[in-house]
Amino acid sequence: MTITVPRLDRLPVQERGITIADFLVPIRVSEGIGVRVRHLALILAGTLLIALAAQVRFHLPNNPIPVTGQTFAVLLAGGALGFRRGIASTMLYLLLGLVGLPVYADGRHGLEIVMGVSGGYIVGFIFAAAIVGRLAELGWDRNLLGSVGAMLLGSAVIYAIGLPWLAVTSRQPLDWVIANGLTPFLAGDALKIALAAAAFPAAWWVVGHRPGDR
Repeated sequence: MTITVPRLDRLPVQERGITIADFLVPIRVSEGIGVRVRHLALILAGTLLIALAAQVRFHLPNNPIPVTGQTFAVLLAGGALGFRRGIASTMLYLLLGLVGLPVYADGRHGLEIVMGVSGGYIVGFIFAAAIVGRLAELGWDRNLLGSVGAMLLGSAVIYAIGLPWLAVTSRQPLDWVIANGLTPFLAGDALKIALAAAAFPAAWWVVGHRPGDR
């Protein structure tokens, strides 16, 4: 009996690796600034988006982990930028906070934040962007079902790293970790995933129906 395994790539060979961010800069502008500068500009834009989203936050009572817009921004940046640029953008965000820029939630920064209770989520952003970015390069973001799947995987990776990190740094039992690091955020994350997942097929539809030079 033959078992058929679904292919991860959903695009023709010539289209793999192209993400929606490659259509954000018009050809004429891209040719004028050069490919490397364009990539750098897109990476910086992704980092800025995450840093700004980190300031959209509020704290739940007696919970050390703030609710922020970061997850939404990371999913968007990863899907838009692709694998390498998504990794670069989230790593740059992490590094900027480590060197003293107030880019983390509440305008905080420093090694103590990364080594603290919320540090695992920040590190998880890098892996989430990598996964969502790679799946976007394979065409998952061009239809709603694939886009939802990519965003779910990206969000799951953040928790897969953030929750054990929270357990170790807080020295709290598992039920406390789940109650403070997972359960309060599920409803908000479902909304973020839905919005991010819907944004990509819509953006590809616009690109496909845009006349003339991009």
